Amino acid sequence: MEADLLLCYVLGTTRLSLHLEPDRSLTEGQYRTLTAFVERRSVREPLAYILGECEFYGMSFHVDQRVLIPRPETETLVEKAVEVARALAVRQGHPPVIADVGTGSGCIAIALAVQCPESRVFAADVSMDALEVAGVNCRKHGVEARVEIVHGDLLQALPCAVDIMVANLPYIQRGEISHLAPEVSRFEPFLALDGGDSGLEHVSRLLAQSASWLRPRGTMLLEVGCGQAPGVMSLAAESLPGCHVSSCLDLGGIERVVVVEPLAPFCQVTENNDRASRPA
Repeated sequence: MEADLLLCYVLGTTRLSLHLEPDRSLTEGQYRTLTAFVERRSVREPLAYILGECEFYGMSFHVDQRVLIPRPETETLVEKAVEVARALAVRQGHPPVIADVGTGSGCIAIALAVQCPESRVFAADVSMDALEVAGVNCRKHGVEARVEIVHGDLLQALPCAVDIMVANLPYIQRGEISHLAPEVSRFEPFLALDGGDSGLEHVSRLLAQSASWLRPRGTMLLEVGCGQAPGVMSLAAESLPGCHVSSCLDLGGIERVVVVEPLAPFCQVTENNDRASRPA
């Protein structure tokens, strides 16, 4: 399949057309380009980086080595967030404000902006390189007017409190990264993989900050790694007393998304909460 995709890219055609024209010849330039692509793939560079694009939630996103390649399992996070956003819009009578924390390529924020076209979405990341890629993707999908890109560590960059917070933060244990497939350990950005010694360093910090940034009745959705859901659910219960915590399975049957919903308001944040009044 990957060979087909590389050849389709070089020829500017589809896989169907490729197989309908098995005797088609390559020009010398096309052959050189294909050979270079095959050499890159042979040293385990991910196909998405070679092609410069990846499909996620039915849309094509630009990716390069500045950002993590979107994974299919992350679509579970988007699906649940869309469900929560639509329900909240009905309940409160206006579209929710959403923050995507650790946006990377921007795929989550953009998918949410497309699915919830009335919502205001913040796309936050600590990496300026990643935010440049997110900006490219916002323009590509025509949502740059509704997705505000903000730079900062976790919630520091947000200009106001939000109704929904989604986050696919790095959750791989630092000591495990070198043992991953070369496509990941050698090519994807370490910053986007490293979850600290426990794997939950960033998730724990986010939970500790979140009470001051979620509006009353706000909801937080966190993507987690295989086997991490129980630990994250415990952290959420400790950080946000009185919350209701649940998990959602991905298509592989893994607890992939932890959903944190309040039984009582986490905080009394006003609509005027801004940079001047936010906590340190």
